Amino acid sequence: MSQYVSRLGSNRMAPRLRFPGAFPGSHRKPRRIAMLSVHTSPLHQPGTGDAGGMNVYIVELAKRLAAINIEVEIFTRATTGALPPAVELAPGVLVRHVDAGPYEGLAKEDLPAQLCAFTHGVMQAWAGQRPGYYDLVHSHYWLSGHVGWLAAQRWGVPLVHAMHTMAKVKNAALAEGDTPEPTARVIGETQIVSAADRLIANTAGEADELVRFYEADAAAVAVVHPGVNLERFRPADGRAAARARLGLPQDAFVPLFAGRIQPLKAPDVLLRAVAVLLDRDPSLRSRMVVPVVGGPSGSGLAKPEGLQKLAARLGITDVVRFHPPVGQDQLADWFRAASVLVMPSYSESFGLVAIEAQAAGTPVVAAAVGGLPVAVRDGASGFLIPGHDPQAYAQQLARFAESPELVARMGATAAAHAQGFGWDTAASATADVYTAALHEHRRRVRVHHG
Repeated sequence: MSQYVSRLGSNRMAPRLRFPGAFPGSHRKPRRIAMLSVHTSPLHQPGTGDAGGMNVYIVELAKRLAAINIEVEIFTRATTGALPPAVELAPGVLVRHVDAGPYEGLAKEDLPAQLCAFTHGVMQAWAGQRPGYYDLVHSHYWLSGHVGWLAAQRWGVPLVHAMHTMAKVKNAALAEGDTPEPTARVIGETQIVSAADRLIANTAGEADELVRFYEADAAAVAVVHPGVNLERFRPADGRAAARARLGLPQDAFVPLFAGRIQPLKAPDVLLRAVAVLLDRDPSLRSRMVVPVVGGPSGSGLAKPEGLQKLAARLGITDVVRFHPPVGQDQLADWFRAASVLVMPSYSESFGLVAIEAQAAGTPVVAAAVGGLPVAVRDGASGFLIPGHDPQAYAQQLARFAESPELVARMGATAAAHAQGFGWDTAASATADVYTAALHEHRRRVRVHHG
């Protein structure tokens, strides 16, 4: 790894926050922050459209920040006319709906044209408040970063930005037939990296990519692992009870895919691996169920039936079950019910789903990309696979299919591993980033005016 990451320290699990320029706790933390999420509302169902791990991240982080007395106002684009201007998500967390463009029918790719209108809406909300109402802006994803850049400058406060995914990284690991991220996004991300007072990366690897691909100032990058809701995602009453609730056979081998259906997430790799498994061991057909829980998203919307057609071509429609996205509580049940979660993604900034499944006591077979090598302890809580060869996935899945005790043993290790990823830790570390950004911002202002 680069000199940047080695400066952070090589132990990837501790501490949760490592960055040069952290300041002692005597500096004031912010009282109220403006959090920006232009393209995906924290109120939307994860697994639908563009809603995914980032929605969960924003909701959980905001709630835990409010619990440590940092009020959060989340600005997001209104997607129906029926939405009230503001909704209290939790005590101390307000979601503000901003009118920007038509309510429905806008793809993420159409949103850059609406950023001016969105910025106007944010400025209107701010204009109705007293001076100094927001102490800091925290933007999520590059579209929000552009609004955050302008807002932070106008309000005279620091900008903290989280990329979540990066165009250059995604384009470097594109799934076959997937569409590259546009140049406009690359340029936009480069501008935000330069403008932000602090950048939050999910892992040391992502921090390294910010420095390598975008020439980020290493001293301005903080590494904060996302958390998992450990009250919701836990082994609870176990695999048998979860299977009974979901109507799954008790003795079945259940490799699960949960997430948005798009080439980037590579659910096709799981289906091809299942076909290989059945070819090698036809007796598995009578005791295997492969749930695919999620809806088409992004470039997957071009062929919404593509995965069902692939299952038919592979001759495995009898074992594959497609389910629409579900709420978080039912998702936890799917994780408990599964023998193993399969994540063959081409790119993952962190892979929150992998931690959620492990917290529920389920091992993971995942691609060794992005943050997944941090999320999954290879050989202990699951297996990491270099590349996307269905044969390699089939080989690891066969180990679980043949050995229920391996499922149980790795599942127990997975649940213990996930305990290190609570949201309280992530929120506390994020608050430290805010405090450092505020302190440095004030110092710069003093120097400028001194």
